[in-house]
Amino acid sequence: MSKLHVVAGAGPVGATVAERLAAQGHRVRVLTRSGSGPEGPGIERLRIDVNDPRALDQALIGPDGDSAVAFYMCIHGSAYSAEVWEKELPSAEQVVLDAAGRIGAVVVFPESLYSYSSPHEVMTENSPRKATRGKLGVRTRLLAARDAHSTPTVSVVASDFFGPHVLEAHAGERMVPTVLAGKTSRVLGSADTPHSFTYVPDLAAAMIAAAGNEEVWNRVLHAPTAPAVTQREMATAFAAAAGMPAPKVGTVPAWVLHAGGLMSRDLRELAETVYMFTDPFVMDSSRTEADLGLAPTPLTEAAAATVRWWQDRDR
Repeated sequence: MSKLHVVAGAGPVGATVAERLAAQGHRVRVLTRSGSGPEGPGIERLRIDVNDPRALDQALIGPDGDSAVAFYMCIHGSAYSAEVWEKELPSAEQVVLDAAGRIGAVVVFPESLYSYSSPHEVMTENSPRKATRGKLGVRTRLLAARDAHSTPTVSVVASDFFGPHVLEAHAGERMVPTVLAGKTSRVLGSADTPHSFTYVPDLAAAMIAAAGNEEVWNRVLHAPTAPAVTQREMATAFAAAAGMPAPKVGTVPAWVLHAGGLMSRDLRELAETVYMFTDPFVMDSSRTEADLGLAPTPLTEAAAATVRWWQDRDR
């Protein structure tokens, strides 16, 4: 049965969620400040700032007076910094949670591993999330605010993204175009340390499944994520999908970021999370996979779809 779903944001996660919902026959509204987003049957794009309660209330009601059943909060800060996140995200999430609560909709968030306070261990749904510094602490406080709100929520945690629509990511434009061009791919930290990568379509599938399953509401879930690989193995998977030989992979040592951070704010923000690439950074999603009846897409298949998307984009 077709239902109204509302997606805020049209980045890789928001766009993929919207496309999947529409493919399932649902009515989808995509909210962005610019009115951009994916196009296609069943998708309506609206120019709305989610910080505007009145506009948001209107966006959650369909033309026939039916209310949205789920809201997917896929927006992030306007800049990659703790200061911007602290300024923008808590207030935006509060407005969304209040609006969804007025109509009885669940709010689903894509979430990161930033809040995990024992990242040196394999991270599961039960791992501690008590990080306090910088951007990591912002994510911890956002999770706490969601938990304290009366509106039902689900936070679906993913590791670094890859897949169609993914541009600004370590396994996105920093890696795939370089590999396809036959050039040396330079990765952060270590090229040979295990690292979890989440295929965005798998994250989107989990978010949609969680929205329709009240048994998992008010929990933190893990997006189905394939076994961890090294960054070298990730680059090699993209090369293999393109029928190319194994690529050359170099590294940008952590000390370069820390040194550059003394003069560059952007490098300082990036250096804050470089531990994710110098040490093993592994998540386990087996519990969520069992709860939602989902499984991660095999890396060979996911890499092939990613390469096809990049090749089509460049034509």
